[in-house]
Amino acid sequence: MSVAPEQEPAAPPPEPSGRAVDLVLRVAGGVVAVWAGVLAAVLDLLFATWAWEVVKGRSGGAGKALVGTSLAVGGIAAVVVLTVLVSWFAHVAVGTRWAAALPALPWFVVIVAGGFRTVEGDLALSGDNVLGLGLIVAGAITFAVMGFRQIVVPPAVR
Repeated sequence: MSVAPEQEPAAPPPEPSGRAVDLVLRVAGGVVAVWAGVLAAVLDLLFATWAWEVVKGRSGGAGKALVGTSLAVGGIAAVVVLTVLVSWFAHVAVGTRWAAALPALPWFVVIVAGGFRTVEGDLALSGDNVLGLGLIVAGAITFAVMGFRQIVVPPAVR
């Protein structure tokens, strides 16, 4: 009597058409991941600008402190959750260890672009926007942790 689990027979290699479909789906998943990174950065910039204007527009006192703290904590939590989801989607959709870089790179490009003044004089992230700076740090650290985790953790056996 053996205590070792029975081995399932190996699956036959996929057909060439199955490989082509898999490749197309992986490329499409990569494109969606890149655009998800861009969208996440734009949403982060919009939230940071709006929330900072709300905090600056409030009169002093406990109300301002409460609103500012709740917006900061909620915004940073939302950025962390959003970057984790986008990184996870990229990893699952593309199926490689480096897939976390697909949404991270355009996210960084859009965030850096938000720090430059436009021709009209608009500025998404100013130097006094502490909430925006916190969102940038939270997003950057989360992308770094997700990328490191995907690279270090061994792939699952299929």
